[in-house]
Amino acid sequence: MSNKIAIVTGSSSGFGLLAVIELALKGFTVMATMRDTNKAKRLLELATEKGVIESIQIHQLDVTSTESINELRKKLNDEPSVDVLVNNAGVAVGGFSEELSLEEYRRQFDTNFFGVIAVTNTVLPFMRAKGQGRIINISSISGRIGFPGLSAYTASKHALEGYSESLRLELKPFRIDVSLIEPGSYQTNIWSSVDPMMKNADSPYHSYMESILKEIDNGKAEHGNPKEVAKLVAKLATQSKTPNLRYPIGKGTKLNTLLKNILPWRLLEDIMIKKLKP
Repeated sequence: MSNKIAIVTGSSSGFGLLAVIELALKGFTVMATMRDTNKAKRLLELATEKGVIESIQIHQLDVTSTESINELRKKLNDEPSVDVLVNNAGVAVGGFSEELSLEEYRRQFDTNFFGVIAVTNTVLPFMRAKGQGRIINISSISGRIGFPGLSAYTASKHALEGYSESLRLELKPFRIDVSLIEPGSYQTNIWSSVDPMMKNADSPYHSYMESILKEIDNGKAEHGNPKEVAKLVAKLATQSKTPNLRYPIGKGTKLNTLLKNILPWRLLEDIMIKKLKP
């Protein structure tokens, strides 16, 4: 695995931070990118603890900035190859569609969708030159199933799913594999910005919001360990066989996607509305 290079976006916390560690443990040199490199302290501490600090490079990258993307391209010119790209950077915008501005939707898509395309298109020439590569896009169960109060986030992940399907077919002739990891509920901080946006007491959706937030709070005890997702990233990056397109992971994800595929929408809708009824 020596001289293999992996790039991970959104590496300052959550899945990204842990994926960097797991890839380094597998022998990769990892370019850990993040918007604010001042937030790299926890990653560096854990890397030192695990004995992989020499395998990790910290790089500033804002996936929504053309200038930042161009700087990444310049850095890659100095690397022998790029073997794995993990598109993990993401944000979550919460709120009901009527109450969200178009700018908030655009902000959501800029990171979760257009940012993925920008980074991927920057890395692809290096993978094609080598004649192989692996791209792992961190999606969500929200990329398969809608949920009230999260239309912006859900829409961005649905877009990511469609993009990844097409990209996988486009890159097959070049021996570049594309996969989606679809986590359910995990103990990460991506939802830290959601609660404040859903607590407007004057909203006509207020009672609905309260029911949704209560449901989210009740489920927190069962949220999974994000290390499970990081280990899956490392597995897909290193396995010899061609990885699948989709990997749902986390409690209930496989069952929920199966039910959506086989049950009538009206039945699923009635079940969800009844569960979240104000």
